[in-house]
Amino acid sequence: MASDMTSLILASRNQIESTVKSLEAPIMAASDLDGGSKVNFTDSFKDAVRSVDDQDRQAAAKMADVDAGRSDDLVGAMLASQEASLSFSMLMQVRNKVMGAMEELVKLPL
Repeated sequence: MASDMTSLILASRNQIESTVKSLEAPIMAASDLDGGSKVNFTDSFKDAVRSVDDQDRQAAAKMADVDAGRSDDLVGAMLASQEASLSFSMLMQVRNKVMGAMEELVKLPL
């Protein structure tokens, strides 16, 4: 059981790191002055939201299967639910940071 939790924590950490890196990449590309193709931050954030939504839907489906008796994988359903919850929390933190940065930019004198 402890190894399952360790695996879940490591998987969640890796997912968070990869999501943060995917959100950082557009910012880096936008500051790129060599005229290469740029990635849109809005599209990247939409993709992150879709990914979190997909995880939530999958977790809900697993929980529904357990509730209906179609599956006996309660541990897998609970892990999927926790992973979806962690992904949502991380996404909200990123959103809060972006909104804070935008508020700071609006406050700058012209």
